[in-house]
Amino acid sequence: MSLASFRWTTCRFGKRAGWLAIGLLAAIMLLAVITAPNQAFAHAALVTADPADGTVLAQSPAHFSLTFSEPVSPLVLTLVRPDGTAVPLTSFRLNGQTVEIDNPQTLGSGTHVLSWRVISADGHPVGGSVLFSIGAPSAEPAVPEAVDRGLRSAIWIGKVFLYVGLFLGVGGAFAIAWLAKGGRSGQRFVIAAILCGLVAAPLSLGLQGLDALGAPLVRLAQPGVWQAGLGTSLGWTVLVALVALGLGLLSLVGPRGGAKLSALAGLAGVGAALAASGHASAAEPQWLTRPMVFLHGAGIAFWAGALAPLGLAIRWKPVEAAPFLRRFSQAILPVVAMLAATGIVLAIIQVQAPAALLETAYGRLLLVKLALLFFLFTLAATNRWKLTAPAEAGETEVQRRLVRSIGVEMLIILAIFGVAAGWRFTPPPRALAIAAAQLASIHIHTPKAMADLSITPGHVGPVAASIVIMTGDFGPLDAEQVTLVLSKPDAGIEPIKRAATKRGDGTWRVDDLVVPVPGRWTARLDILVSDFEIVKIEAPIDIRR
Repeated sequence: MSLASFRWTTCRFGKRAGWLAIGLLAAIMLLAVITAPNQAFAHAALVTADPADGTVLAQSPAHFSLTFSEPVSPLVLTLVRPDGTAVPLTSFRLNGQTVEIDNPQTLGSGTHVLSWRVISADGHPVGGSVLFSIGAPSAEPAVPEAVDRGLRSAIWIGKVFLYVGLFLGVGGAFAIAWLAKGGRSGQRFVIAAILCGLVAAPLSLGLQGLDALGAPLVRLAQPGVWQAGLGTSLGWTVLVALVALGLGLLSLVGPRGGAKLSALAGLAGVGAALAASGHASAAEPQWLTRPMVFLHGAGIAFWAGALAPLGLAIRWKPVEAAPFLRRFSQAILPVVAMLAATGIVLAIIQVQAPAALLETAYGRLLLVKLALLFFLFTLAATNRWKLTAPAEAGETEVQRRLVRSIGVEMLIILAIFGVAAGWRFTPPPRALAIAAAQLASIHIHTPKAMADLSITPGHVGPVAASIVIMTGDFGPLDAEQVTLVLSKPDAGIEPIKRAATKRGDGTWRVDDLVVPVPGRWTARLDILVSDFEIVKIEAPIDIRR
């Protein structure tokens, strides 16, 4: 093949590859929008609220409380009055998984909205609202839309570019320092990738602050937004990522003598940055998950980062590329094995049940990633076992095929980055299972008797009820019999009655109970105090789907 013909073929491939890249990224963007839930949703889930959602109270409460499925840190707490005015709630206390909030004023009649936005342990914000009324319900105050599609898209794009900086940039710097050993092919590409990361890292912090506060993009320049972002666990990821990016850049433009050390430290920084926040690193047991994320991130940077410098070296300097190719092919097998092992461990922890792969947005994204990985591993195996040896031997046509194959590998890796960035908006099945297992509970207080009723789990299906009863003044109540009655007349369900059994610790329990539909039920306790007296107390209780 003549030089002109080869250049024409390369140009055609480059154009096709460019269109393929655009198509892949557009498809991943569409997938992220389709699979993303319709409201901001992270690990923490609201379990109970006081007042409960939809409750009608006779008088203004002195305080509010929100209990979540895991400990949280409040970001914004607001009370929206019936006339639409918002009152910031700044006085609160953290008590385990409960946020206890002081009510600063006596509330008038009508429907009020307790709006909350908190940050969960993995650094992802979650928000919601609880409606309650004083006296009688009124028109519901306007509550801002929970999802900002523009902000969500910006967060996704920022995360993809941060991956480019960390994996292709810092990983590429490591490959040039340790595998190329003096070769500088691909240096400009690697520097450009690092610069992308240096822009995306701080921008991601600001976008995280906007998401944490539920603020629009126009408020990005406000100092409070950046402070909120820095206060989340992503703050540590960004700080460590900036250090890793700086070390990678230093290994390329700094003194040659310290290039290897800087590149190695940068590669370690990639793993540390990913282990500092995110769904996987926040999962238990963290003594296992954080090291797994560290190794997984460093392994991705090693593999993905080497591809561009290696492909460009084979394309332009095939003689110098032979040692580079040999070192990479020798090192990649244990790295791929490590990536597979850590990926399997993390997937098992996050997904838990195979059915979740189809039933959850997180699982569907994982299936897309696995499909891409299948093609990537197949292509990489072909390169390793069929093309590497002839390419090292100097066969020109095989070298061209290897360059094209490496280009396709790069496109698949970019698509995987897009899928991984979509996980930012999808709670893993592990977190959904934790939230689903949370109980539904209410406190019923009357002058004659009071009770704490808990239904576990607090969703439809087979459940168990636990009941603690006392007198109206918190004294002991030695009842002869307790009966739980659940009713939901708006669904056409007649009362479900179950006699409770008294346990040795004084609590009463109902085990043979099935809640058929979700929604607001009326829970009544018939407490037989003596042969001649029965006390009936009731309150609404919310059962999740």
